[in-house]
Amino acid sequence: MSLHPDRLFPSDPATREAARRLYALVEKSPIVSPHGHCDPAWFAQNEPFPNPAALFIQPDHYIFRMLYSQGISLESLGIGGAQADPREVWRSFAKHYYLFRGTPTRMWLDYSFETLFGLNEVLNEANADAFYDRIEAKLRTPEFLPRALFDAMGIEVLATTDAATDSLEHHRTIRESGWKGRVIPTFRPDSVIDVEFAGFRENIDKLGAITDEDVSKWAGYLAALRKRRTFFKQMGATATDHGHCTAETADLSKADASALYARVYAGKASEADGRLFAAQMLTEMAGMSVEDGLVMQLHPGSFRNHNAQLYAKFGRDKGADIPTQTDYVRALRPLLSKYGNEPGFTLILFTLDETAYSRELAPLAGHYPCLRLGPAWWFYDSPEGMMRYREQVTETAGFYNTVGFNDDTRAFLSIPARHDVARRVDSAYLGRLVAEHRLEMHEAEELIRDLTTGLVRKAYKLS
Repeated sequence: MSLHPDRLFPSDPATREAARRLYALVEKSPIVSPHGHCDPAWFAQNEPFPNPAALFIQPDHYIFRMLYSQGISLESLGIGGAQADPREVWRSFAKHYYLFRGTPTRMWLDYSFETLFGLNEVLNEANADAFYDRIEAKLRTPEFLPRALFDAMGIEVLATTDAATDSLEHHRTIRESGWKGRVIPTFRPDSVIDVEFAGFRENIDKLGAITDEDVSKWAGYLAALRKRRTFFKQMGATATDHGHCTAETADLSKADASALYARVYAGKASEADGRLFAAQMLTEMAGMSVEDGLVMQLHPGSFRNHNAQLYAKFGRDKGADIPTQTDYVRALRPLLSKYGNEPGFTLILFTLDETAYSRELAPLAGHYPCLRLGPAWWFYDSPEGMMRYREQVTETAGFYNTVGFNDDTRAFLSIPARHDVARRVDSAYLGRLVAEHRLEMHEAEELIRDLTTGLVRKAYKLS
């Protein structure tokens, strides 16, 4: 096996040739990664990755959720601190590599194996140890330290996702180290907004302690959040991120919001109160973005930790977040009525509900100056999902109300592979428009550059 140079390009010769020409313009472009979940400690400490299993399998829910779906226990994979021999974890992964046939995960893994480690066979049970030994040997070399890989991958900027109460000590270490790599935080306040979040009240009290604000009161709580946003911005953040269950927003009076917060802080909030509080806080966060200029991202529509037993045993983010239907038109109206026309405010919307692309998201983004559409996200960041995204949103929102691509990954080595897939799909889509005489080639050439780096730099204020 070897990666085919025309993978993901159209089979029609004329369209394929146009896609090749466009892809050649951006194949080696820098990687701008404005949203993801890589650990900043990797780059602060710059220590070797411990082994292939810890590098490829254990941080990546795309991988272990598929294995779990086929009856392979998370304990056997060393997930959640479980003790497992990394070589045996790798052998199990290799034995079941066939499960990933046809998935984007397979493309990302094959790309990483070949381009980084020179492994151009299909991983299987027979060659598992050879793969493991080759990768492990490479990981012991200076070229495979996290910072060296960051530079070799051509990453221009990498944003992490960090809790509102995070000290950002690793980001500070990176800044003070003299290394030129740009790793920036993103402010994610879910742990102090979602009443169902583990340790919610303790998280709020910690927020008060580190900001010296009285968070038992609504005004103090808001002041504490403003202080943390300012700190994140000082540390390089350009964006916030909000992983709410729904896109619902609210615009309560000051008195009603204060009374609601009092119930929330006292632990007396009903289920309806919790939903209303989250809705009100999205509008409050939008107002703060108007004030401080941080770009706001909203990731609604995920039923988090659907597998209750798995959550109880292993905690969050173990591959059991499931998409739900999402309403944007009515849900966002309170926020948009208040801030949707504010100059300088940017709200980037994501979805796990493809039915909302053409019906709701594209028309909204095609009207409100503040709105931009995030790329096909998570379950839909496959070639098919990316193409459906372009086909469904372009007719109403165009290209310039979208924000390019972000990889949203915890798996560091998948970053170049995922961006490569996005560049190929966008080249294929634009190549088809050229072949159908809907775009001139010079327009497509400008567009492919914008879709690769231009739009994301502008939307996230990363220039």
